[in-house]
Amino acid sequence: MSQKVQVEIDRLIQCLKQDQSADGSWNYPFDTGITADAYMIIILKILDMEDPPLIEALVRRIESRQTGNGSWKLFPDELDGNVTVTIEAYYGLLYSGIRTKHDPHMRKAKQFILSKGGIKQAKALTKMMLTVTGQYNWPRFFPIPLEAVLLPPTFFVNIYDLSVYGRVNMIPILLLGHERFQIKSSNAPSLKDLFLSREERSEEHVWEEYRTEEYRSFFSTIQSGVKALIGFPDYLHSLALDSTKRYMLDRIEPDGTLYNYFGSTFFMIFALLSIGYSKNDPVIVKAVEGLKGMACSIDGQTHIQFTNADVWNTSLISYALQEAGISFKDEAVHAANQYLLSRQHYMYGDWLIHNPDAIPGGWGFSDLNTMNPDVDDTTSTLRALSNQIREATDKRDSWQRGVSFTVSMQNDDGGFPAFERNNDHTWLQLLPLEGSKYLLTDPSTADLTGRTLEFLGNYTNMKKPEEASKRAIDWLLHDQKRDGSWYGRWGICYLYGTWSALTGLKAAGQSSEHHSIRKAAAWLKKIQNKDGGWGESCYSDIKERYIPLGASTLTHTAWAVDALISVSEEPTAEIEKGIAYLIRSGQAGSWTDDYPVGQAMADFLYIHYHSYRYIYPLLALSHYKNKFLNA
Repeated sequence: MSQKVQVEIDRLIQCLKQDQSADGSWNYPFDTGITADAYMIIILKILDMEDPPLIEALVRRIESRQTGNGSWKLFPDELDGNVTVTIEAYYGLLYSGIRTKHDPHMRKAKQFILSKGGIKQAKALTKMMLTVTGQYNWPRFFPIPLEAVLLPPTFFVNIYDLSVYGRVNMIPILLLGHERFQIKSSNAPSLKDLFLSREERSEEHVWEEYRTEEYRSFFSTIQSGVKALIGFPDYLHSLALDSTKRYMLDRIEPDGTLYNYFGSTFFMIFALLSIGYSKNDPVIVKAVEGLKGMACSIDGQTHIQFTNADVWNTSLISYALQEAGISFKDEAVHAANQYLLSRQHYMYGDWLIHNPDAIPGGWGFSDLNTMNPDVDDTTSTLRALSNQIREATDKRDSWQRGVSFTVSMQNDDGGFPAFERNNDHTWLQLLPLEGSKYLLTDPSTADLTGRTLEFLGNYTNMKKPEEASKRAIDWLLHDQKRDGSWYGRWGICYLYGTWSALTGLKAAGQSSEHHSIRKAAAWLKKIQNKDGGWGESCYSDIKERYIPLGASTLTHTAWAVDALISVSEEPTAEIEKGIAYLIRSGQAGSWTDDYPVGQAMADFLYIHYHSYRYIYPLLALSHYKNKFLNA
């Protein structure tokens, strides 16, 4: 076994090293399905920015993902297909001008959509896109007045109550709704035949989710708050318009995108058009170029990413290589760490609203992210830099600022969020938006709390992190599910959360005999597959309970094995079988290699990280070797 483990470790190291970019980073694709591919076609056509090679390439990729019944799916084991994704694909293909409704595969897509209830079944953000592009009518009065952006943080309802990733999408949409803006290209397709009846296309049916009693009460509260603002209506409106515009423009990243996110930039472009910007305005032209810059190649096909994951990939890979025994002085690791040091944040961002005493020092997710750091990327980067910084005293300031930023982000409940502290307002879950619990809020989660706890326990010895760790431990123990697992917000799902929690609790000094740890380990062993691996379906995220995939994946297996290694003094049978699966399946090839194991929005957007099949098996194998073979 020892020799086989080392051979696989060496192979994974070689795979990673040969994929490193010239600047020291790793730019493995951030694969989010076909939504952004379709939206890219639509916006290029509407803006009259013809790019035939790109549009043709995106058409080919979208069509390659269509299933036999005419649908598109969010994840491979999704039953039948996904009506929202199919509507987006169908619309994008029609807008390209390359395909027509009469093409056989397009007829099958239309038939699938109608069989699932028609266009009305699209998710809320997709309906918003369809409304802006003229397929739906805006309501006579948009339910949230634009002046809501002026409500101060001291008011119990304000725009900064939304998570930053919800806020950057909702603010452009708020402006679009206020302006009731719509735009089409001269040859825009019509989706009228996707409505089951003429009545469905009326605003009453399109916006009926806003008309229930509790939603009316919520919107009434916002409107009352707006009326309480001091000032003349015309002045307030002008101020709100300027504030909304400034919010977007002040958060444009160097590539021209809004916070380096595809979705927010897409809606920002239309929002700017709605207030008089021309299609050829430099801000819009640069934003579109920024969106094009998110293109990557996957198996010879072009994919538009929602963002890129360069910092995340690079920090994880640098850390994994070092855990595998590669020195921080190694050329590949050194180049990676220099890249990471160059991406530390020095700018203030929205996080300052809820964390006013902190100073910049974190890291963001993507290469061009300069003002939107998150706890996970910060601790991941600090792990990668830890060995170098122990010897490089000139980098201690970078380390201290990163650790201080991390600790400052702890929520009052003891757990850790992703982007903003204490930003978990339950009233936001009343909004008529699917997945609002995690799209519009940024609560403490087991994965963030566990991973932060692991970092604080293994890499810091300051007094304050010890105090932070005690509170984080209490939060994790309280958050454990009845079956012994933990839910992970940013991965799929209970395996991710349980791995994060167990490795964090052990790093913080908890005994393997603690009843919570024993219960979690027993749960992991119970759900191991016969082949020695583990696999979890994206349905776990949707149904909020563990749903087995029915097959094993490299990433899920690595998480489960690594968790068991962390709490075991000897290599158990389950660990040995898991390690054997990782070695046996590393090069075998399986449909599960492409299975999404990350999530951004429940039941709307799932992520296939192309780097994970190397990173996490390498970590699990290295930890197995270091703990049991080198002892």
